[in-house]
Amino acid sequence: MLADRYVRMDFTSQEDFEQNYTLRIPDRFNFAYDIVDEYARLCPEKPAMIWTNVAGEERRFSFGDMSRKSNQAANFFRSLGLKKGAPVLLVLKRRYEYWFCALALMKLGCILIPATAQLAKKDIVYRCEAASIKAVITVYLDEVCQHVEAARPECSTLEHCITLGERPGWLNLEAEMDRQPEEFLKPAEADLPTNDDLMLMYFTSGTTGMPKMAVHTYTYPLAQIATAAYWHNLDDTSLHIAVADTGWAKAGWGKIYGQWICGACLFVYDFDRFVATDMLRMLEKYQVTSFCAPPTVYRFMIKEDMSRYDLSHLKWANTAGEPLNPEVFNQFKRFTGVELHEAFGQSETTPLLMTSKWMTPHMGSTGRPSPHYHIDLVDQEGRSVEDGVEGEIVVRLDQGHPAGLLREYYRDPVKTAEVFRGGMYHTGDMAWRDVDGYYYFIGRSDDVIKSSGYRIGPFEVESALMEHPAVLECAITAVPHPERGQVVKATIVLTKGYTPSDALVKELQNHVKYATAPYKYPRIVEFVDELPKTVSGKIQRVKIRNGDLQAHS
Repeated sequence: MLADRYVRMDFTSQEDFEQNYTLRIPDRFNFAYDIVDEYARLCPEKPAMIWTNVAGEERRFSFGDMSRKSNQAANFFRSLGLKKGAPVLLVLKRRYEYWFCALALMKLGCILIPATAQLAKKDIVYRCEAASIKAVITVYLDEVCQHVEAARPECSTLEHCITLGERPGWLNLEAEMDRQPEEFLKPAEADLPTNDDLMLMYFTSGTTGMPKMAVHTYTYPLAQIATAAYWHNLDDTSLHIAVADTGWAKAGWGKIYGQWICGACLFVYDFDRFVATDMLRMLEKYQVTSFCAPPTVYRFMIKEDMSRYDLSHLKWANTAGEPLNPEVFNQFKRFTGVELHEAFGQSETTPLLMTSKWMTPHMGSTGRPSPHYHIDLVDQEGRSVEDGVEGEIVVRLDQGHPAGLLREYYRDPVKTAEVFRGGMYHTGDMAWRDVDGYYYFIGRSDDVIKSSGYRIGPFEVESALMEHPAVLECAITAVPHPERGQVVKATIVLTKGYTPSDALVKELQNHVKYATAPYKYPRIVEFVDELPKTVSGKIQRVKIRNGDLQAHS
């Protein structure tokens, strides 16, 4: 484990962790050289990754393998003229080539831009023009390649298209890497990135407008040590899977940086469509010890007969991406004996709040502030609020700008100024804190429902509905109302065996009245086959809201 070069690893309690956590940042840090190549030097056969897919293919890579493969990729990219500061778009899903390319780009000092394979032509054009992208590297799928081909004439800075196979007009990554030596001549110091250079860019969507470009520097991986060591609870013996596609920022939380710094081996299961029984079978077959997924994944897993699978090797489980419903927590623990440890953060950050390895999860809480950040809850005037009072989650910057917090929204000083103001970074997310210092997520400031003078957080109503056996998934949103301002709407996916009916609507409404408060019940209930989601599995409540706004306009 190389983590102890940068962080104390002998904390004995949550109090010790919170009071004494300090990140030691060297003058110049590069994850590819200082972690992967260093493991390759010290223990080249140390397992780095086990990869498999739905077809049953399997590849195993040591840190020595990762070092050599990334060297070949770096030599190839260098031959194309890619160098420090060059933005490169990676659309590689869960293919192991993602890790070769990511490391290679770090070795050259390029800017890594992960993206989902669901991008259409207009999305690719926008990203290429907004970030001046020099190269695109994609999986070999006709749909993905065709979108890039259609976009290419409108992408003024795009010079190279690379894919995982032979295709006219494209470079073949594997073939080109095979032609390259396994040794890589490190660039001269002047051509290497510094800690302040841009390493990583996420296009992060808001409720309106085009996606923003949240950029992180080369110190970002060090901030993820707290994630892996103290939230995922990983060490040299761990086999860890984070379900996220590499196009989502959660992959940076769980599939590369902190995990490898802590010496864990990554388990990567490559799939296009999530099937709960397939995932359970993989956890059993490979004896995975640590599992991290959004609540959506757990919701589908607990609806299966989990007793059919031997999950005795599973020692730890985490969730993030959206609030965790108590019913999911209770059912997963009943099946596995493992408690889900929740966290909260954004593409712009690493985990801000976490239920660390020393903490007992509190139902409905995302945990306590990570000591990596100076977290507070503030009102609209920026004043700290008391325990039990709703406030916005902010990062105070009086102690400096922490690694892991975005440096800016690239080329957008207006958006940057909106979140960096008053000596704070404003998340736009609302929560309250109990007397034990645990934070309870309410929702985005624009998700909170204001009805007849009441403020209703969607999570509490969703949690109540999830306790009912008829509800597989649900989303709570606001619908405009001429008298009440807004009313609560529930959009529900039913469990197998249940069918929509007026009687079921009334039953669910009464259930919420009993489980929470009468004024919080959903006055509108809509049954759907599926909820709109991001590629990472997060429910897109904004799409439901926008559809309802159009219907009422």
